[in-house]
Amino acid sequence: MMRALLISLISCLVAINQAGLINRCDLAKVLHEEELDAFEGYSLSDWLCLAFVESNFNISKVNENTDGSFDYGIFQINSRYWCNDHQSHSENICHVDCQELLSPNLLSTINCAKKIASGAGGMRNWAAWRMHCADRPLSYWMTGCHLG
Repeated sequence: MMRALLISLISCLVAINQAGLINRCDLAKVLHEEELDAFEGYSLSDWLCLAFVESNFNISKVNENTDGSFDYGIFQINSRYWCNDHQSHSENICHVDCQELLSPNLLSTINCAKKIASGAGGMRNWAAWRMHCADRPLSYWMTGCHLG
């Protein structure tokens, strides 16, 4: 009986943990539908690489930074500049509540990411993209993805 309860509990925890993950090709389709392919000169592969290096495709990821700010969602959008976390001073340039960036409906996240990418520095605003994606061949990120 105890073993069955433990297995059930572990199964629930695994399901909750995986609830925030999105499949690479599903994300590519959403990004394509929201017209991010070639947005400001960045390909879907750039966006997929960014999502992977920032969150490992985890929509619900939150990370605390050493300066007390937080990064939210699949693109790890920072609360100091881009969204309001109601915990610290924020410029809230995207005019969005940080919690909205954790929603499976990626529209708020995509709109904010577009604002970031269209500003000074473009995708170079994301340190992980600069280090792992910029100036590299990225077409393999789209392998097997059919946008229909």
